[in-house]
Amino acid sequence: MKSRTLAKTRQKSAFSHAILIIFSITALAPLSLVLINSFKNQTEILRNPLSWPKQLNFSNYVEAWNAANLSTGFINSLLLTGTTIVIVLIAASLAGYVLAGKRIKAEKGVTIYFMVAMTIPIQLFLFPLYFVLAKFNLIGNIFAVSFILAAVNMPLATFLMRTFFMNIPGELEESAKIDGASTFDVLTKIMFPLVRPGLITVSVIVGIAVWNEFLITSTFLQGQENFTATLGFLSLNNTYNTNQGLMMAASVLMIAPLVIFFLLVQKYFIDGLVSGSVKG
Repeated sequence: MKSRTLAKTRQKSAFSHAILIIFSITALAPLSLVLINSFKNQTEILRNPLSWPKQLNFSNYVEAWNAANLSTGFINSLLLTGTTIVIVLIAASLAGYVLAGKRIKAEKGVTIYFMVAMTIPIQLFLFPLYFVLAKFNLIGNIFAVSFILAAVNMPLATFLMRTFFMNIPGELEESAKIDGASTFDVLTKIMFPLVRPGLITVSVIVGIAVWNEFLITSTFLQGQENFTATLGFLSLNNTYNTNQGLMMAASVLMIAPLVIFFLLVQKYFIDGLVSGSVKG
C-alpha cells in the first residue's frame, strides 16, 4: 500500500517537474536567442540565428549604449522608478492600513472608488494632465511624472497592502496601544515590519511597470536629455532597426537590470504573494 502511494506521489512529482521544465524552456529560449545573437554581426545573424557566435563581440553593446544614450537613460529610469516606488509605498501602505481596519466611515465607498479607478484608462487624462504640467512648466520633469505614474499604480498597490494588513491580528495593535504606543509607533515598529513582504511585492510590481512604461513617459518626458532607458531603446527602431545585433544587445541591456533586481528579491516577492493570498 505504501509503495503504491509512494509511486503515485513520484508520478505526480515527475509530471509537475515536466510541466515546469516545459514552461521554463518556453520562457528562456527566446531570451537565450537574444543573448546569443547580441554577440553576432548582421551577417552571422542572417546566415544562422540559431548558431553560436564565432567569437564574443562586444561592439554591439558599446554601439547600443552610445546610440541609445543609455548612460543618461538609466539614471533617468532609476530616478523615475525609485521616486514612484517611494510615493506608492508611502501612500498605498497608509491607505491599506486604514481600509483594512475600517478606520473611516466611507471605507466601502473608498474601496469601490479604487476598484473603479483600476478600470479607467489613463489615456482619458493625458490631455488635461499635459495642460496642467505645461502650465506649471513641468514638462520633462521626472519627479512630476513620478506622481502621475504613482497615481496610475496606486489602486492595485492599495488593494495589495490592504490584503496584507488584513492578515495581521488586531490584537497586536490593541496590545501596543494599551502599552502606550502611538499610532506612528504602531505603524513603524509593528505593522510595517510585519507587512515587509507586501512592501517588497508592491515594489517589484510597480518597479517593473514603471521601468517598462512608454505612453506616459513619451508624452511628458520630452527632450533626449530626459529620456528614460526605455525611450532611448525605442529610439533605435528608426535608425538601427536593420542592425539586429545592435538591437538585441540593447534588449539585453534593458532586461539585465530587471533580472538582477528580481533575483535579489525573488524570495521576498514569492513569500509576499503567498502570504497576501490568504484573505481578500
